[in-house]
Amino acid sequence: MIPGTPEKELEPQQEEEQKQQEQQDQQDQQEEEEQEQQEEQMEQEQQEEQELAAVTLGPPRCPQSSSSSSWSTSDGSSSSQEEDDTHSLQAPADTKSLPRNLLNEKVADLVNFMILKYRLKEPITKAEMLKVVIKRYKKQFPVIFKKACKCLEVISGIDVKEVDPQIHSYVLVNSLDLTHVETLSDNQSMPKNGLLIIILGLIFIEGNCTPEENIWDFLSMIGVYAGREHFIYGEPRKLLTRDWVQQNYLVYQKVPNSDPPRYEFLWGPRAHAETSKMKVLEFLAKIKGTDPITFSCWCEEALRDERESGPE
Repeated sequence: MIPGTPEKELEPQQEEEQKQQEQQDQQDQQEEEEQEQQEEQMEQEQQEEQELAAVTLGPPRCPQSSSSSSWSTSDGSSSSQEEDDTHSLQAPADTKSLPRNLLNEKVADLVNFMILKYRLKEPITKAEMLKVVIKRYKKQFPVIFKKACKCLEVISGIDVKEVDPQIHSYVLVNSLDLTHVETLSDNQSMPKNGLLIIILGLIFIEGNCTPEENIWDFLSMIGVYAGREHFIYGEPRKLLTRDWVQQNYLVYQKVPNSDPPRYEFLWGPRAHAETSKMKVLEFLAKIKGTDPITFSCWCEEALRDERESGPE
């Protein structure tokens, strides 16, 4: 009996191991099913996004009498097409929608990591990004990466460029030719050049001078309000009327003979020096996924402005 005892003692152990293996198999199968469901959800969201883009990314209309009517919502006279154009420009910048689901949560995580790399002036690899996004979602990485790049482009004016295809290494570069660098006290915030270019574009499209109320009407559509702290842009009124004015990107002045006093925005000397109307139109067209020629009437003015300025 003694020689047979070990075999009898092993039987319960084998049964336990078999049960554990079955449980592990069930758990793995459940995780696979959950991941498939998440993939289907992400694919559906991507398809909905593409369908929405196909509807909203129509060419902007040339103003009939005043450029301001095409973008202003303050008088309620904008046509539905013009409103669609405005929404298509602002939609990518609405990062408050990021945490609404798993996909957007991962996009937000990746954007924050990419901003950190940008500030450290370090390249970033796909392997590093997968650690942030979590390897479990490796199949969804292309969608997450694409959305994160778009977010960086619109909010911060940062382009993601591949420098080594073998290891999928990327560098983050300022695509807007603006020399402004965040101050040391602002190290934890995101660069805001994308918003600045959008504001400059709005000023240009509205006739090179925009009433302050039109700026806030436009910004309210992307969840940015004067006097209300924003998680990316800080206090917007301070950003527009003090920071960017002191840096000479914007001019903020009283409208002549206005009573009660009203104010307006113009391009500052630094904006004229570091960018151009054509570059601004190219950026707006890029985030809309269209060609600058769709801004036909403004494109003509931008080209004329470049010819008149000419090489120094």
